[in-house]
Amino acid sequence: MLDVVDAKAKRLTKKVEKKKQQKRVGFLQQVKDELKKVTWTSKKELFLCTKIVVGVTVVFGMGIYVADLGIKGALGLIGSFVRLILG
Repeated sequence: MLDVVDAKAKRLTKKVEKKKQQKRVGFLQQVKDELKKVTWTSKKELFLCTKIVVGVTVVFGMGIYVADLGIKGALGLIGSFVRLILG
């Protein structure tokens, strides 16, 4: 009786393992199919976009630097007037 139960349990375990294996293979096949649909950027396009990002970053950095200098100068003037008035 126990041999029959063990045999059924082994068959059931094999079926479960087989289904898991099929799911893994199916998932990997779906990933492969989706990657075929992706449009990859060309080397030329990638370099162009990189140049644009670096350029815009430099321009914004310079703008922030100039704004910071302006704010610093304005606060310095306000501080000078306050010292002049209050002594």
